Amino acid sequence: MKIKNDLILRAARGEKVERTPVWLMRQAGRVLPEYREVRAKMGGFKELVETPEFACEVTIQPVDILGVDAAIIFSDILVIPEAMGLPYQMIEAKGPWFEKTIKSAADIAQVRVAQAEDLKYVIDAIKLTKKELNGRVPLIGFAGAPWTIFAYMIEGGGSKTFSKAKKFLYTQPILAHQLLQKITDSTINYLKGQVVAGADMLQLFDSWAGILSPEHYNEFALKYISQICDAVKDVPFTVFAKDAHFARKQMGMLNCDTIGLDWTMDVAESRLLIGNNKTLQGNMDPCLLYSDFATIKTETQKMLKAFGPHRHIANLGHGLYPDIEKDKVKCFVDTIKEYRF
Repeated sequence: MKIKNDLILRAARGEKVERTPVWLMRQAGRVLPEYREVRAKMGGFKELVETPEFACEVTIQPVDILGVDAAIIFSDILVIPEAMGLPYQMIEAKGPWFEKTIKSAADIAQVRVAQAEDLKYVIDAIKLTKKELNGRVPLIGFAGAPWTIFAYMIEGGGSKTFSKAKKFLYTQPILAHQLLQKITDSTINYLKGQVVAGADMLQLFDSWAGILSPEHYNEFALKYISQICDAVKDVPFTVFAKDAHFARKQMGMLNCDTIGLDWTMDVAESRLLIGNNKTLQGNMDPCLLYSDFATIKTETQKMLKAFGPHRHIANLGHGLYPDIEKDKVKCFVDTIKEYRF
């Protein structure tokens, strides 16, 4: 099926676009009252993720309400450890929690390499969403990067330091590599399954990239991201590694199309480090959207000028925060859509 608005796909491939395309991380979520209504019908976040009809509905909401140039499937990065045999719970106002964590070689032996069919509910949600979108905009699929998934599997939940996960890298590096390879193989299977189901573009989220040293990031994160980029080639591919300032040059060498920047990364410096053969995505500070409409407009235009008209996908430098007003988000999106170089 031909996609009517393929701006994001063209921008990712480095083709000419009439204007800068825009989508937002966490665009399907609590900033939308319409999302909160659907969520109220469900038992919780996980139930929403695991019910294709509702996941489809909230995936499409931002396209209708905010006018973004792409939908991103409503899911969670932690579906992978669960498919590998390590279930998680999502505790309201606290975040993810794993009752069982990985501590030993025996624990690693017990987790399996997941197949796409182990995540049938996500695959079904993608198929359904593609049908319902009816070619209006592309659908983005995603997964967590292996280091970030590993961090949760060792730590058992969110953390400011992920010291247990980092301790594992220092004290049991051989076992760490074994687990990271299993996560990588599972992620490749999963992302390939998303493409077969209809995902037009993929993004890998390395949310906890910034807590590793450059040496550890090269050894325990980037080499596995590189494997995934090499294995999944059928659609444009984005790598977003939050706070990974030190890895931007190496990211320019990855076999992917787009590198996501967070709001602390200077645009000109990033372009210099990453090179001209990659599209850059980002990178507005989500907190800008707490300010008044005039400031949002001015700062958004400033961001667009900094990136320039070529090889840029506009986005935030991280996800939307739940207490941001919907109208402020719409102002950000509209400013980008109206801007011409």
